[in-house]
Amino acid sequence: MNLEVLEKVKKDALENHVPIIMDETLDVIKEYLDELKPKKILEIGTAVGYSASQFVRLSGEKAQVDTIELDEERAKLAIENIKNIGLENNINVMIGNAVEILPTLAGPYDMIFIDANKGKYPVFLNEALRMSREGTIIFADNVLYKGYVLSDYNKHKQRTAVRHLREYLAEAISNENLDTQVSTVGDGLAISIVKK
Repeated sequence: MNLEVLEKVKKDALENHVPIIMDETLDVIKEYLDELKPKKILEIGTAVGYSASQFVRLSGEKAQVDTIELDEERAKLAIENIKNIGLENNINVMIGNAVEILPTLAGPYDMIFIDANKGKYPVFLNEALRMSREGTIIFADNVLYKGYVLSDYNKHKQRTAVRHLREYLAEAISNENLDTQVSTVGDGLAISIVKK
């Protein structure tokens, strides 16, 4: 695994304002991965392949990641980046709409990372639960969304995303099959461990 290329992917993403996982969020996830060492990971929202590559680095070289990206140009860049990092045998990039792709996947996954269309988070959670087993960890990034989710924010521009993120959190916290904590790290990270 070429860590220099991985750092360059991060640098390029930040320079081009491509949203990638924040360092402090990755640090929190690393604590869980050190213990879990997941073999099978699902990521919803590939961007440029940085987080998927980090998940393999932190989980060990046997880890396999299925990752879904809607934006075709970004997905192509992710595939190129992953190849240059040397992880093309570990990471499978699927191009298309996660809402359509997820029902075609079987699981079970050891870890699921959600970082895509905020308005679809409740749908992603349902699919994640379907593809989980006892002990699966579901991470949902950016769940506090600039602080809007926990405030009385109701402006038209982000209203739908905020409403769906609130729905996601309500379901993740109240679902008896999940043990959920919400960390304020980064832009908010929901950490749910499946108990079923």
